[in-house]
Amino acid sequence: MAQSDKTEKATPKKKKDERKKGNAYQSKDVVSVILLFMGFFLISQLGLFIVLQIRGLYQGQMAKIGELQTLTVTTCMQILRESIQVFFIATLPIVIVLAISAIIMVGVQTGFLVSGDLIKFKHSRISLMQGIKRLFSLRSLMELAKSIVKVLLVLITIYTFVKGLLTVAPDLLSTQLNESISYMGEQIIAMVTKICLIFSVVAILDYAYQKYDYEKKLMMTKQEIKDEYKQSEGDPQIKGKIKEKQRQMSQNRMMQQVPTADVIVRNPTHFAIALKYDIDHDAAPIIIAKGKDSLALRIVEVGEKHNVPIKENRLLARGLYEMAEVNDYIPAELYQAVAELIAWVYSEKEKGKGAA
Repeated sequence: MAQSDKTEKATPKKKKDERKKGNAYQSKDVVSVILLFMGFFLISQLGLFIVLQIRGLYQGQMAKIGELQTLTVTTCMQILRESIQVFFIATLPIVIVLAISAIIMVGVQTGFLVSGDLIKFKHSRISLMQGIKRLFSLRSLMELAKSIVKVLLVLITIYTFVKGLLTVAPDLLSTQLNESISYMGEQIIAMVTKICLIFSVVAILDYAYQKYDYEKKLMMTKQEIKDEYKQSEGDPQIKGKIKEKQRQMSQNRMMQQVPTADVIVRNPTHFAIALKYDIDHDAAPIIIAKGKDSLALRIVEVGEKHNVPIKENRLLARGLYEMAEVNDYIPAELYQAVAELIAWVYSEKEKGKGAA
């Protein structure tokens, strides 16, 4: 299917399905920038601790070497073990914080997505042709261009730093060592800060591009949206037929109750409502059937067939139809009007008994 046909934004279901497959967008540059800032901050805070660890190791090893008569393999291995131990002590806090930061940043971007599909074997991952396609894809070219831009920006920043340093080099030679080291430290911090800011801009642009590229890949055709709707909601035509069938069955059940009604109140041709009232069990009269137009005529016809009293009352019929549903008690606002209607029914029944 042509990419140009995909003109519609991805539906929530499509996005959810893609997430189940482990497909989510993220910017690696955002993670890199955060780690760069965190690493720079941690080194600035733990620098003295690291220097003291290295100095203690150096002084201790020099003292041991001075006391040795000969340098054996065992002694070298001991020095190596102690050096590795000091290295881990000095760097372990930084490594742990950076690892946690990386996990958090990836999780924030992907919504902490965990998918089993990512670890499943896929032939395309080891396919030579697929690998070549990925190598020369637009995404790969964009990543290459982005890497070149970052390298150039870093080189320009370092070049500017070194060029500025060369102009003050003669003055540094004539100043005290502590002052020279302090000045160099300040300049290095300024250079690293500038690089971090440059990478931050690159990361923001890369995040925007990754989001745009992700949403573009998920775009759908109008036919795909229709097919998805049919799968999730059902075919509208079939759904319509089912609803029509359910409506007919509901009407049939309602019509079966009309013969049991105590009275039918009607608006000549538009509305008809069948009421039933069991004074011993019901708190108020109940609407057992109601209809409009052709259905109203059917209710009246069935009522006449089964000798149900029928009373014309335009306002009451319309009010009952609009204010209550089938199997509901009549609204309290219409109690008085319905009470008069029930009284009329009872009076008609009494007349019938008297005539008999």
